[in-house]
Amino acid sequence: MDSPGFGGEKCGENALFGVGPKAAQCLLSAMHTLYLLSVYLHILCAIVWIGGIAFLVFVVVPWLRSGGQRVAGLFLRETGARFRRIGWICFVVLLVTGTFNLYMRGVHLGDFVDASWLTSPFGLIVQAKLGLFVAVLIVSAIHDFVVGPRATQAILADATSPETARLRVQAQRLGRLNAVLALLLVAVAVTLVRGVPW
Repeated sequence: MDSPGFGGEKCGENALFGVGPKAAQCLLSAMHTLYLLSVYLHILCAIVWIGGIAFLVFVVVPWLRSGGQRVAGLFLRETGARFRRIGWICFVVLLVTGTFNLYMRGVHLGDFVDASWLTSPFGLIVQAKLGLFVAVLIVSAIHDFVVGPRATQAILADATSPETARLRVQAQRLGRLNAVLALLLVAVAVTLVRGVPW
């Protein structure tokens, strides 16, 4: 099947995998299409992940506080497990698409050992975004696989115990910290594409 090139011409299989100017133009067109798809998936996963966090923090948790503690524990266990799977799938897609997007913007592994690139405005923003992403992964892992499950089990066992209260506070703090890191990550991502405001 033919695909359109930049100039409206068709890129057949021979042109796409051949040599010469037309092949190069068709390859550029295909890479640009792949880049647009990658950016789309990147933004979509960020929306799903951040939207899920916002829904939990601003809707679910306040609602659960007004209900029975045992019901809250069961609800958190079921919804938490489902959202955890979705969240970590989003993280994998964000990592893969983010790496490809940087490559398409001219960032390569060698740049991370190049002092002039590392200290450039773009290099500093890339480092900030990657640092925030790593921080989100660490906080999410602690919340999703350590504190969160312990808090849920504690609520189910004895919702009024001091240990349950302590674990709930820890889980809530980690959730809020992740929400703040997510918002910072979005702000840095905007500056990566649009530049800093100063």
